[in-house]
Amino acid sequence: MSGPRPVVLSGPSGAGKSTLMKRLMKDHEGIFGFSVSHTTRNPRPGEEDGKGLNRLPMLLGATLLPVADILSSEDLEMSASLSYYHFTTREAMQDSIDAGEFIENAEFSGNLYGTSKAAIEDVQAKNLICILDVDIQGVKRIKETDLNPIYISIQPPSMEILEKRLRDRQTETEESLQKRLEAARIDMELSKEPGVFDIVIINDDIERAYEELKDILNEEIKKVQAAKS
Repeated sequence: MSGPRPVVLSGPSGAGKSTLMKRLMKDHEGIFGFSVSHTTRNPRPGEEDGKGLNRLPMLLGATLLPVADILSSEDLEMSASLSYYHFTTREAMQDSIDAGEFIENAEFSGNLYGTSKAAIEDVQAKNLICILDVDIQGVKRIKETDLNPIYISIQPPSMEILEKRLRDRQTETEESLQKRLEAARIDMELSKEPGVFDIVIINDDIERAYEELKDILNEEIKKVQAAKS
């Protein structure tokens, strides 16, 4: 795939990915684009196909979303993810996966999630840095491809702090919360494996975490800025 080097952003829900990326994108408008993932789960209240929340209209085609001055940090944290979705059936998505049309896919809580090759190519064609928000399963599958992204893991300081953040949202049932916490435990352990990520950012201080994120993306940001000038 040609175009700017993509960014694979991973980490458990509640780690602070959305807050950090919202700030980065406000400082670098017109640099980033999100690939729109596919899922077989049902839309949540306010979600529309390809748009996430209904306050997030599409921009510049089917796979690009506005990335600055849209939601407050609190709103983004409440969304629990940087991904927005095309909602589809399990049969249709499985057929596309079998046909090799997805660069990564995973199953969580009985639903399929995945990123299509076309979604990434559309973002790169606009000379934007494509951000892929995927779980640890997706990270490992992407490593089997030729995508060559920058791999970044955002992690909470501890499971106790993560649980408090998730409970404070009041958006989960106890069952779904426990599933997220178990997934987070696995995510935190696997993120420690050598060579999985280019950087693991522990979000115990938002200012320090933000500086680390900027530093690792600075080179690609400058390339996009130079191409646009």
